[in-house]
Amino acid sequence: MDITVDAVLAMAPDEASVKAARGLASPGKWQTLGFDDAAAWGLCQGSGSKPYQVRVDFSGPACSCSCPSRKIPCKHSLALLLLFAQQRDSFAEGDRPDWVSEWLEGRLQRAAKKEEAKTRKKSAPSASPKKEAARLARMGAGLEELGRWMNDQVRQGLSALSGNYEEWDRLAARMVDAQAPGMAARLRGMASLVDRGDDWPAVLLARMGELQLLTEAFSRLESLSLAEQADVRAALGYLPDKETVLAGEDCVTDVWSVIGVSFAEEEKLWRRRVWLYGRTCGRMALILDFSHGNRSFEPVFLPGDDRRMTLAFYPGASPLRAVAADAPVAEDVPGPLPRFMLEEALADMAGRVAANPWQNPLPLFFGDARLVRREDAWLLLAGERVLPLAMDDAEAWKLLARSGGLPLTVCGEWDGNALLLAGAFPQTES
Repeated sequence: MDITVDAVLAMAPDEASVKAARGLASPGKWQTLGFDDAAAWGLCQGSGSKPYQVRVDFSGPACSCSCPSRKIPCKHSLALLLLFAQQRDSFAEGDRPDWVSEWLEGRLQRAAKKEEAKTRKKSAPSASPKKEAARLARMGAGLEELGRWMNDQVRQGLSALSGNYEEWDRLAARMVDAQAPGMAARLRGMASLVDRGDDWPAVLLARMGELQLLTEAFSRLESLSLAEQADVRAALGYLPDKETVLAGEDCVTDVWSVIGVSFAEEEKLWRRRVWLYGRTCGRMALILDFSHGNRSFEPVFLPGDDRRMTLAFYPGASPLRAVAADAPVAEDVPGPLPRFMLEEALADMAGRVAANPWQNPLPLFFGDARLVRREDAWLLLAGERVLPLAMDDAEAWKLLARSGGLPLTVCGEWDGNALLLAGAFPQTES
C-alpha cells in the first residue's frame, strides 16, 4: 500500500479518531520512530507510565497498539501512519524492536493457519443432498406463503398496508425462518417505501412484481440453467461459500482499477462495496465486505488505486460480485481511466438487468459528465441525458470545486431512481 494521507484517513473509524490522530501526528509526541521494508513503529507517551507500543504492517496495512482503545485502528496507529505519510524523514530506518518482530511473526503464523483451514475446508465434503433438499423445501414453503400474502394485498388494495409496519417485520422473520435471508432483506427495504410520497403504492406494486418473478423462478428452479439457478439462489441469500467460489473456473488475473467505493451502516454492521474495472479484460467487478462494530476493512481500496490481483467471480448469468484469490499488489498504470459514454453504460446496465433482474444496485461507469445544481437538486448532465444524484450539498460543492467545472468520469450505484456516487475523477476536455 502507498502510505498517503488520503489512504490513512480512509482507514479511520470515525471523525473523532481523525481529529485526535492529527493532534498526535507530530514527532515531538513520540519517544522513538522507526521503519523498515515491512513495518513502521513508534512509542507514544499516553496517560500511563509506559508509552504505548504502536506498530503497522505495510502488507495490510494492519495496525496494533498497546493502548486500551477498542477502535481499529486507534488514534495512535492513525497518527503514526500520518507521520509516515507526511514526515518520513522523522523515522529512523533500521532493525525493528523485539515487540514489533514478535507481532509480525504472530501475524504470519495466524495467516498460515488460516490458509491451512481453507485447504481443509476445500477438501471437506460438501453439504449432503439430504440437507440441500431440506433447505430448498423450507425456502419453497416460505415463498409459497409470501406469494399468497402478496395476492391478498393486491386484491384488497395496498392502502391497507399504510402504517402497518409490524406486518413487514412478521414477513421478514418468516423468511429468515425459511432460510431465505435475501428475501427478508428485500421485504425490509420495501417496508421503508410505505407512506413515502404520493405514489408509494405504485412503487410498492413494482417491487412486489420483482418478488413474484423471484418466487416463480424458484418454483421452476430445475428448469433454469445453472447460471440462472445461481442468480435465483443469490437473490434469496443462498450463496456458495468463498472456498467454492475460489475453486470455480471464472477467475481473472488483471490490473484492476478501483473506480468506486461506498460504505453504509445498519445496526452496527458496516458494508463496503468496492467497484473495479479490469484494465485488460474490460470487465466490471464488485467486492462486497462486512465489518461489525466499526468501519475497518482490509485491504484498503481507494478510488484511483490500481491493483494487480486475481478475482474469482460468483456464478451467475451476468457475473459481477467477486472475491480476491490473492493479495492485491499496487501497480502504476500509465494513462487515464477509459472513458465510456453514458449510452454505453446504460446499455451495459440493461443487459445486466435482462440477465439478472434481481441484481441491486447496478453500477454505472461513464465519462463526460458535468455536475450541476437545478432547483435545489444536484444532477449529472451527460450529453442530452440528466441523472438525479443522491448527494448532499456539502459533498457536491466539494466535488464541484475539485473538478473546476470540468467534465468528470464517474462510477455510481443506480437504484432505479437516483445515482449514488462511489467515485469521481476529473478529466480534461477532449
